[in-house]
Amino acid sequence: MDVKDFYFELPEELIAQHPTEKRDESRLMVLDKINGDIEHKHFKDIIDYLNPEDCLILNNTRVLPARLIGSKVATGGKMEFLLLKRTGNNTWETLVKPGKKAKIGAEFIFGNGELKAKVLGMGEEGSRIVEFEYQGIFEEVLDKLGQMPLPPYITEKLKDKERYQTVYSKEVGSAAAPTAGLHFTKELLKKIQDKGIKLAFVTLHVGLGTFRPVKVEKIEDHHMHSEYYTMSKETAEVINETKKKGGRVVAVGTTSCRTLETIGKKDGIAREQSGWTDIFIYPGCKLKIVDALITNFHLPESTLIMLVSALAGRDSIMNAYNTAVKERYRFFSFGDAMFIK
Repeated sequence: MDVKDFYFELPEELIAQHPTEKRDESRLMVLDKINGDIEHKHFKDIIDYLNPEDCLILNNTRVLPARLIGSKVATGGKMEFLLLKRTGNNTWETLVKPGKKAKIGAEFIFGNGELKAKVLGMGEEGSRIVEFEYQGIFEEVLDKLGQMPLPPYITEKLKDKERYQTVYSKEVGSAAAPTAGLHFTKELLKKIQDKGIKLAFVTLHVGLGTFRPVKVEKIEDHHMHSEYYTMSKETAEVINETKKKGGRVVAVGTTSCRTLETIGKKDGIAREQSGWTDIFIYPGCKLKIVDALITNFHLPESTLIMLVSALAGRDSIMNAYNTAVKERYRFFSFGDAMFIK
């Protein structure tokens, strides 16, 4: 299957630069994966499409304020660091700009010296392995000095850092938000629970590979980046019980979907598990656990639009996306949502 099969024209002005004033007042497209029918709603209406036998699986990862601005000790030159993933107690795989000034052995300083860094080696695709030096707790230092690593297509500054976190975020470690979850409020989640729908959580720490373009012509030749995930025994039991009773497993976001399908790819059974996944889901892949999906609108020719096409079919998805453009839906991280039922 060709990458160009997943291309659509997207006017730049439809790329959302900021979140809606209230999380659950974003728009919601409801897509029937069986017949391709489309409805236009608002996100708070999602409760009308969930049944008491269903369960919602949410990714409770929390985004690190992983963008650091510092200076090179030797020259005082300004440097930008973006933390990708932890490789040891105080070492991280990091993107550094300008990279040519981040040679092995180079040292850097951030803030008033609360954080220092030294380049230890080279990582994948031009990244650097960096060792940090600090006093106290690293996450607290990072919270003070770091900025949210917003995707490259968002050019406006975020006023409130918490708007790039879900209201249920807990496990710190992501370089990007699981954006489908940004639409939920605590009040909406309570209403969903009160209706009898179970909530359960997985963790997948989102890497910046999410934003990397597919550079091959045939999608089967694409190799996915690797991300760390974990599922608890309690979540596995909720999923298996839901399936047993005939309810739907509704994944909130492509990250939850990838976690569930990694765990259930052999036999469709959920189990307590953790590890690294590079699963690539595209049309032709049969989903073993996920029955329905809440997701945002994704980049043309991205692995994410390929994933949703695996669930609903390429033709239905491309029609839905072209409809979204025509109806002026807002796209990407701070954009509107789609429910594939």
